[in-house]
Amino acid sequence: MHGGPEAGPGTSSSDAGPDARPDADPDLGPDTGPDAGPDTGAGGHHREPRVFWLLALPLVALILVAPPALGSYTAAHTGTALQKPFGFPEVPEGRGPLRLSVGEYAARAVYDDGRHLRDRPLRITGFVTLGRDGAPHLVRMTLNCCAADAQPVKIALTGNVPPVLRPDSWLEITGTYTPRRTRDPVNDGPVPYMEVTAARPVQPPADPYDDAWNG
Repeated sequence: MHGGPEAGPGTSSSDAGPDARPDADPDLGPDTGPDAGPDTGAGGHHREPRVFWLLALPLVALILVAPPALGSYTAAHTGTALQKPFGFPEVPEGRGPLRLSVGEYAARAVYDDGRHLRDRPLRITGFVTLGRDGAPHLVRMTLNCCAADAQPVKIALTGNVPPVLRPDSWLEITGTYTPRRTRDPVNDGPVPYMEVTAARPVQPPADPYDDAWNG
């Protein structure tokens, strides 16, 4: 008469502990059961998933690295974003050149008929773009929200314009107001002219955008 089930060969009652699971599969190892916890590695510390850092790197690059400013190609294929401002502040008195942004000159020339600009030398900085007919324009990109939605404001150049202009090069233009205007072929928006008396190349400004006169 036997008192219980017979132990198999090579086993004894002392080999099986009190927590042994009879249904454990010896081929799966100790961590593959349904109650197995996460792999904590040496010392019991959780491992950070390395794939998270790989996915985060492009986002960090976008935050830390500013995108390049949009240039002449975008300006040539995008209609002028000139809009009528709510008003025009007084311009400073003086006989020297009045420094204006591209947007400010364009807005005053189109929507204020050049008041306070007539018979006064003006100085404006922007980058060069060429129209579909090869006509030169001085441009600054204006911001509504961020660089992704930047749009151009354009001034057509006439007068003593340099014979060779390279698109995307930056110029400081000295000249005078003229009532002459044209239309942007992309969106039929108004584009004023400026009578150029002198032009010189300059370095791109630290902030290439003109967000002061976007309407």
